[in-house]
Amino acid sequence: MGTSRQVNTPDNMSSRYFRKKGRAEKSDAAKTLLMFAENMSTDEPVEDLTPLPSEEPLPETEVEMLQKQLALAKEENEKLKCKNHELKEKLKNTNPYSDSALEGNDEKVRSLTGLPCFALLMALFRLVEECLPPKMTLGKFECLVLTLARLRLNLTISFLAFQLAVSKSTISRIFVDVIDVLYVRTQGIVRWPEREELQKTMPLQFQKHFGKKCCVIIDCFEVFIECPSNLMARSETWSNYKHHNTVKFLIGIAPQGVVSFISKSWGGRTSDKFITEHCGFLNKLLPGDLILADRGFDIGDSVGTLCASVNIPAFTKGKGQLSPLDLEETRKIANVRIHVERVIGLVRQKFTFLNGTQPIDVVMTKDERGLTTIDKVAYVCCALVNMCESVVDFN
Repeated sequence: MGTSRQVNTPDNMSSRYFRKKGRAEKSDAAKTLLMFAENMSTDEPVEDLTPLPSEEPLPETEVEMLQKQLALAKEENEKLKCKNHELKEKLKNTNPYSDSALEGNDEKVRSLTGLPCFALLMALFRLVEECLPPKMTLGKFECLVLTLARLRLNLTISFLAFQLAVSKSTISRIFVDVIDVLYVRTQGIVRWPEREELQKTMPLQFQKHFGKKCCVIIDCFEVFIECPSNLMARSETWSNYKHHNTVKFLIGIAPQGVVSFISKSWGGRTSDKFITEHCGFLNKLLPGDLILADRGFDIGDSVGTLCASVNIPAFTKGKGQLSPLDLEETRKIANVRIHVERVIGLVRQKFTFLNGTQPIDVVMTKDERGLTTIDKVAYVCCALVNMCESVVDFN
């Protein structure tokens, strides 16, 4: 049987043509890829085929839209600036120790600082401003006022730290720094007056009983402290009179009602006589001066060596009653000695910090001059009292 032979029909010829054309196209594509690979392997840079951005201007509607957005952004920025300014002013006004919170409110100044008016507070601030540390967490004025407020109201470190949103160590550092500056800058406020000054302004009730000889009225006051751990310090600071550990100060009041002398602190066990003779007070006296004192100030011999004299109330121990002469003399002294009690009371009432029990570090930490923090606090409180109106009637 013979094989069948394929006949070249038009359909067969058409399919062969398309197969041949397909093989030719595949061959051309392969050659193209091969040439591209060879070009990529060379060091010649390849031409960047990324189309350039169009430099044609934006449509007018799009420009207007961007301008509107910019205007809205500027308007929002101005609103935020105004709101920020309002919040700053509100925060400033809510700070009870800022100048804006105290200005024009003398009653608040008296309650917070003990000073009679805002003008006097600003005068004190100008006196100490340049000496306050430049880098302080709070403003200089706020630091001064919070220090005065702590002296006035015996505010705790914890309360001030919470109120002003700062750490307790910051408040402690500010208090000590400001007290140091106040102690230095107010040295001229507590001073021993000249004899001519005393005699020219001597109140009438002193002239009536003692002429113009009286130069000072003295007494001691005590401040409670924590019980020291050291047994010797505990013994030296124990006060039999107060039944507490204390430090004691000698204070001198001029007849005009101002504090003219304040000593350093001494242990509560120390006698009034010993403090008077060893604190430097006797160095202030002149021949002919008269000192008024309470019982316990048996300093007649020490004062006599300076040609001065001391008047103290008569002792009643061992006597049924006082003689008429002693009674009259005691009455005279009591009538004017009440002023030293009023001034001491004023110091402690105005600045209740001295009424609290002080931590042991305020009486132990000393500077290069040998002064403790409580020494400086007592002096500053007396200086601030001298800036207020006198308790003595000059008529």
